[in-house]
Amino acid sequence: MSHDRVGVRSVVFLATGVLVLPALAGCSSHDEAGKPAAGQDIAPAARGMVADGGTMNWALDALPETLNTFQSDADAGTSRIAGAVLPSLFRLDAQGRPQRNADFLESAEVVEREPRQVVLYKLNQQAVWSDGREIGADDFAAQWRALSGKDTAYWTARNAGYDRIEKIERGANNLEVRVTFNKPYADWRSLFSPLYPKQVMGSPDSFNDGARRRLKATAGPFALTGIDRKAGEVTLGRNPRWWGRPAKLDKLVLREVSRSERAEALAKGKVDLAEIDSAEAGRISLAAGGKAGEGAPAHGPGAQLTPAKALRSWAIVNGSDEEAAQAEYEAREKTRRAVKRYATEQAGLSGYVVRKSLEPAYTQLALNGSAGPLADDRVRRAVARALDREELAEAVLKPLGLPAEPVGSHLALAGQEAYADNSGALGEQDTAEARALLADAGWVPGGPVKNELKDKKKTKTAGGESSAEPTDTESGSGSGSGSESESESDDGTYIVGEEDGKPGDSGASVFAPAAAHQKAALTRQADILRLPAEAETEQQRKAERKAARKAEKAEKADKKRSAKRAAKKAAERAEKRAEKQREHSSESRSGHRSENRLENRFENSRSEKKDAADRTGQQADRQSAVRSHSRDQAKGGAPGAYAPKGTAAPAAGAPLAKDGKPLTLRFVLPSGDGSEPLRAVADRISRMLEKIGVRTETAKVSDSSYFKDHIASGQYDLALYSWPASAFPATDARPIYAKPVPAADGSLNVEQNYTRVGTDHIDQLFDQAISELDEETSRSLVKKADARIWAEAGSIPLYQRPQLTAARPNLANAGAFGFQAPNYEDIGFLKPGAKPSGAPSAK
Repeated sequence: MSHDRVGVRSVVFLATGVLVLPALAGCSSHDEAGKPAAGQDIAPAARGMVADGGTMNWALDALPETLNTFQSDADAGTSRIAGAVLPSLFRLDAQGRPQRNADFLESAEVVEREPRQVVLYKLNQQAVWSDGREIGADDFAAQWRALSGKDTAYWTARNAGYDRIEKIERGANNLEVRVTFNKPYADWRSLFSPLYPKQVMGSPDSFNDGARRRLKATAGPFALTGIDRKAGEVTLGRNPRWWGRPAKLDKLVLREVSRSERAEALAKGKVDLAEIDSAEAGRISLAAGGKAGEGAPAHGPGAQLTPAKALRSWAIVNGSDEEAAQAEYEAREKTRRAVKRYATEQAGLSGYVVRKSLEPAYTQLALNGSAGPLADDRVRRAVARALDREELAEAVLKPLGLPAEPVGSHLALAGQEAYADNSGALGEQDTAEARALLADAGWVPGGPVKNELKDKKKTKTAGGESSAEPTDTESGSGSGSGSESESESDDGTYIVGEEDGKPGDSGASVFAPAAAHQKAALTRQADILRLPAEAETEQQRKAERKAARKAEKAEKADKKRSAKRAAKKAAERAEKRAEKQREHSSESRSGHRSENRLENRFENSRSEKKDAADRTGQQADRQSAVRSHSRDQAKGGAPGAYAPKGTAAPAAGAPLAKDGKPLTLRFVLPSGDGSEPLRAVADRISRMLEKIGVRTETAKVSDSSYFKDHIASGQYDLALYSWPASAFPATDARPIYAKPVPAADGSLNVEQNYTRVGTDHIDQLFDQAISELDEETSRSLVKKADARIWAEAGSIPLYQRPQLTAARPNLANAGAFGFQAPNYEDIGFLKPGAKPSGAPSAK
């Protein structure tokens, strides 16, 4: 992701890395965004401690196909080059907030609001392109015309913001630029970063083709001096016309090194800085500890060779079976060579350190709401409420020594101005509530399943196979036959929120034999609400009452256990939410009750603690709650986050079925070696879903087909992928959560909303936020949009991605950058005897 175009979401990540930073100024106790969960780990050093000269080799996954960041195939390499050689008027700081770049911009402000918004830019008088021409209004105008969308000859990937500009003109001189908008645009700071020269933007040919391989002019601490595609290198040299602080390095070489070859490249000293995965980080830590090559290998290819295995191998080699002896000998030789190679690499890796932070991106669970069970919002909410997001975050981040906090927003990360934890709009993890939501949607345990499903064969999928049979690597998957699993039983009735007439009911009876108590509970609900109940025989009623009493006893025991866990979690969050609860309580309560329940989603902390105690199963309190809708508000939940009162929670872990079909969701995952952490998270999620009776069918597909053939095309039920954070969520996040609309050819236009879940109200909130020039009001609208997105349960943010980097110990001002854009001119190697001036610390 570009740190300079603060927040373009044109890239989706597959992999999962990170650390903690110095206390940051500017975050008061009333700042809802708080501080970043982790900060930079770059070995910061004053420029006087950094030597002049030298070449730094920085690993890239692949050389960029284009140098134009506004084209669809631009990638991380494109952004890295642009950050070093092109103007960025605003750059992200350590909290992920845009700040004016004084090297290019003396000032920028909204000078008129009526009748049109006008922004006046005053450029640095020393700012010039590498050809000597001053940066001015002509460059702004050329970029606007290319990106406005009015000229289709320009092959642009996006035009957000530029399409709202009415005209660009000079001010008092060429260094003053007046930009007039035809519609108010809150995110005007997102524009013109990076800024290309008019030689690139001036014609479709130079934009479409010319800028793919070369740049006619640049303006940054470095200049593009050469691209050698055969050698896989991009070389940046000092810009002799640079007016700012001169670059410390003579050269910055971006070298193509694939992830599979990264450990070897590091061991051979081919690169000085490289992003790595957790396995490589572990190897570097072991090498730095002097554990490589000391006695029997404790890690690496020979780690599994025990004395017993060695004796067995010796016996085979020296045995009478010559064929077996030869095969064993060859295997031993192969292992010996691998051990030797590994030891050599470990020696080379000892020359690096691991720098870690949290990447400005988060991993989410995506739920495809276009068809199947997940088209019902109650099923999506049930899946979401079955997840223990804290456990998932800890599983990924805690082993790396990184803060493991679940992400509370779809639209920003902790530290950014638009961040607020709005997960309360959906509700916290609650297995009983999840099962009740499924029961309300008609999914019941022990339901009849069509016979043909039992003989289900493996079905081919694009790029891989999907199997209905559970395997060791597909935790929680199953054939979907509806057979009961051997997990704890909980047949008790759980009285939850108010009936709100959610769509999706099949109209079929949900009273399977295993759900007798559920039927009794719903019958009581009908009596209370004075709704007609089915006519039944006295014998049936007695049997159901007996089953209900038995189930209630089982429920109480389980509720006590869950109440303790819930009370602990509620107490931990109570203080944190107290402030935001008081703020939300002052919001308008006019309009529909469903609107009030969402916008006033946080009650005071004492009500939340009381909810945990209420879950002990006191039947009288539950029945009295049928006559009030206040419970949703007290829990912080949105309408529909809770099943209607009286809905019984089905048996824990029992497979669910409806209309003869089992509740089985297809979980699509990438199969590459670098995706192992992602698959481990998926296994945990599958086990969590199994507890509520939802089975997963895992399909592992190639990395190359994962996104194109599955996520983008909607061929999945569940999937894991990541979005980069944005400093301008009203602009960058709207296409990700926009309501899909039919296209002219009859297809569905989803933009970047690959979950296919959206509402008109969410779109309206984004539109209002992007047109609101009052920054506080605009951020408030963004936060409301996020709460709505949580309530729809199309995507569930899990954790911020870890960022792990291998670096030379004497490399300063480079490493795991976190939110903040690199200061390329300050990167260099420490002088002999010098030490970094600071180090990351806990938040």
